[in-house]
Amino acid sequence: MSQPVRLTPPLSDEQVAALTAGDRVLISGTIYTGRDAAHKRMVEALDRGEDPPFELAGAVIYYVGPSPPPPGRVIGAAGPTTSYRMDPYAPTLIARGLKAMIGKGKRGEEVKKAMQEHKAVYLAAIGGAGALMARCIKQAEVIAYPDLGPEAVRRLVVEDMPLIVVNDVRGGDLYQEGRRRYQR
Repeated sequence: MSQPVRLTPPLSDEQVAALTAGDRVLISGTIYTGRDAAHKRMVEALDRGEDPPFELAGAVIYYVGPSPPPPGRVIGAAGPTTSYRMDPYAPTLIARGLKAMIGKGKRGEEVKKAMQEHKAVYLAAIGGAGALMARCIKQAEVIAYPDLGPEAVRRLVVEDMPLIVVNDVRGGDLYQEGRRRYQR
């Protein structure tokens, strides 16, 4: 098995284009969190001509609503949420420079088209392993929409977060390819 690809955001078009569905990735550096309520607010802000709460160019967003941190930890369990809930908003953010999204589950056709057109990828995190994912998070700070509680936008500093490329810039889809391998 090949070594994982190491990435540090912000990501470039070239870094993202070099990834292929099925590649293992380790991300270290600054990423952001957001779920559907935060995505709705970000897109509404962009529609009004306002800046989003973080620079979208080259950014990575993790679809997570972490639990409160236990004593001595920077964050609680931080497992991925189902990604299709962000599908109505993702194409707008991708068009503005978002380069990678982290979650679980498949994405809609409009999101996949936007990823191909604007060079972005979708990465799967380990579902059901929120405590394990939290170990990769070294710093966490709410930067926008604190009224959303666990769904507020956070700036995370992560180290060696393990991920798998599901959708690449060429239309590769690990979920479809995996299913084809086992069909008769």
